[in-house]
Amino acid sequence: MILSDIPQGLSPLTPNQINQVKDLMGGLTPVQQAWISGYMAAAANAATPIALQETVAVDASPLTILYGSQTGNAKGIAADMAAKAEARGLDVKLVNMADYKPTQLKNEKFLTIVVSTYGEGEPPEQAEKLYKFLGSKKAPKLEGVQVAVIGLGDSSYEFFCKTASDFEERLSALGASVITERALLDVDYDDAAAAWVDGAVDLFEPALKAVNGAASPAMTGLAGFGDAAQPVTSIFNKKNPFVAEIGEVQKITGRDSLKDVRHVEISLEGSGLQYRAGDSLGVYFLNDSLAVDEVLALLKISADEAVRVGDEDKPVRQALIEDFELTQSYPGFVEKFAAATGNAGLVEIAGDKAALREYLEDRQIYDVIRQNPGDITAQALIDSLRKQQPRLYSIASSQKEVEEEVHLTVAVVEFDTHDNAHLGGCSGFLGRRVEEGDKVRVYIEHNDSFRLPENPEAPVIMIGPGTGIAPFRSFLQDREADGVEGNSWLFFGNPHFTQDFLYQVELQSYLKSGLLSKLSVAFSRDQAEKVYVQDRIVENGAELYEWLQKGAHLYICGDGNHMAKDVHQALLSVVQTHGGQSAEDAEAYLEALRDDKRYQKDVY
Repeated sequence: MILSDIPQGLSPLTPNQINQVKDLMGGLTPVQQAWISGYMAAAANAATPIALQETVAVDASPLTILYGSQTGNAKGIAADMAAKAEARGLDVKLVNMADYKPTQLKNEKFLTIVVSTYGEGEPPEQAEKLYKFLGSKKAPKLEGVQVAVIGLGDSSYEFFCKTASDFEERLSALGASVITERALLDVDYDDAAAAWVDGAVDLFEPALKAVNGAASPAMTGLAGFGDAAQPVTSIFNKKNPFVAEIGEVQKITGRDSLKDVRHVEISLEGSGLQYRAGDSLGVYFLNDSLAVDEVLALLKISADEAVRVGDEDKPVRQALIEDFELTQSYPGFVEKFAAATGNAGLVEIAGDKAALREYLEDRQIYDVIRQNPGDITAQALIDSLRKQQPRLYSIASSQKEVEEEVHLTVAVVEFDTHDNAHLGGCSGFLGRRVEEGDKVRVYIEHNDSFRLPENPEAPVIMIGPGTGIAPFRSFLQDREADGVEGNSWLFFGNPHFTQDFLYQVELQSYLKSGLLSKLSVAFSRDQAEKVYVQDRIVENGAELYEWLQKGAHLYICGDGNHMAKDVHQALLSVVQTHGGQSAEDAEAYLEALRDDKRYQKDVY
C-alpha cells in the first residue's frame, strides 16, 4: 500500500499533509527516501525527540560508478568498488551503462568508469549507448566533475583497453577533472584492480564527505545496484570455484563435419549454485600434461622443482598444468621470456610491436618455447607467464529442466601450424581430454543483460548460428518448463545439414509440440551459393518486422566480429524495407529496442 491508497478517514494525516509528504518524497533520491524512512521510524520509537541534522544534504551527489562489461569482469570490479566505498559511509550509485540515461551526466559530480574493450578496440554492448553519446554534440559540459577510469582488456590484441582510454579522453574534453591516473589492466588484473580501487576511493572520500556528510553504510547504495544485488545462495564464485564432476561428453557433429562440437554435461550437485537461462559458466581447465612435459624437457627443468605461486609453493609441473596460460599467446610473455633466456632474436622481435603481433598471430606459448629453448630457471619461467583466466561458455540448459546439472555446447578449437597439431586450452580440455567422472572447477557468471522477457507470453526471436544456439536451448527448455507455447522463432545456421545440425532432434520435437513456432535454417555449404542466417532474416523480413511490431524480443548469440555485425545490418535492411524508414531512423528503431531490453546480444 502506498500513501495515496490509505482511505482519508483512516489516515493520521490531513489531505494537505499527505500532499506535502508526497511532494517532498518525490523530490528525493531513493537513498534520501530511505534515510527519511529510517529517521521517522527511529523518531517514533525514541523516548526523546531526535534532532534532524543539518548535515543531511537534499542535493546529495553520490559517487556514481558506471560499468560496461562483456564477460562480467568489469561489473565485478565496479561492485567491489561500490562495496568498499559504502563501507566508508559514502553515498554510492552503481549502474550498468546499458541502464544509464546519458542525459543524467550533467547532474553528476563524482564519476567512475569501469569498462572493458571488445573486438577491435570497440566498446562492449552495454557501453555502446553512453560511448556514442559522449562523442556526440549532445554531450554536456562537465566542468567540476571529478572522474576516474579503469579499463580491462587483453594485451594480445592491438587495441588494448582502447575503450577506457576513449572514455577518459572524451570526459576530459568535456571539462571533467581526472583525479587519478587511469588503470589499463590485462587479463591477470585482480591485484592491480584492487590497489587502484583502494586508491580511487581514498581520493574521492574527502570531497564526497565534504559535499554529502558521512552517510550511514546501511543506508547507502540503495539506488542503482539493480542486478548486482543478487541473493547469495552459494559460497562458490570466480575466486572460489566449485569442483564439479564431468558427466556425459558427446560429439554432436557428424563424422565428416569440419567442426568438432561437443555437448558437455556437468554435475553441480552439492554446490548450491543457481543459474538462469542466459547465464554463462566459467570453467578453469587443466593444460595438456604431455605438452607441459615437453616444455620442461626442452628447458631442462625438473618437474618436481618447487616454484612460488601466489602464497604457496608447488612443483613446477603441477603449476604449469593447473595455474598458467600456455595456449593463448601475448606480448608480455615473449618480452619476459626473451629477457630471461637472453635470446637475441626474441629480444629484437619483442622490441617491434608490429613484428611481435605478427609473430604471435599463429603461435601458442608452446610454440614460442619449442622454437626458442633456452637456459631459464623454473621460477623465471613461471614469472614470465600470466595466470590462467577461466573461459566463459553460454549455458545450454535450463535449471528448471536439468536441476543440479549444467550443459555446455563446446566447439573444439583445432589447427595445425609449425609442424604441430594445436588445440584450444579449454575446448581441448573439455572436448578431448576429460572423461566421465573427472573433476573441473566452475562458477556461474550471471548475465542480466541477456534474459527472457518478464512476460512469458511475449514473442521471442532467437538468432544463434553454430554454438550460438546454446543459450536458446536453455530459453526453450525454460519456456517449456513454464508451460509457454508458441511465440518463439529460431534462426540457426551451420555449414551442412547432415553433419552440423546441432540439437536437431530436440528442435524438431519443439516444432512438433508447438513450443517453437518457426525454425529458419541456413546451411551455408549445401548449395553452390553460400546462405547464412542474415540471408534468411532478409528473406523473412516482412514477417520478422511484423513480430517486432507486435512486441517481440530479439536475441543474437555467437561470433561478434562478423556474424553479429552482419545480422545487425540485415535487421536494419528489414526495418528500412518493411517499416518504410530511412537508414538513420532504422538505427534509431533498433536503438529503441535495445533501450527497452528487447534487443539483446551475447557475443564473443
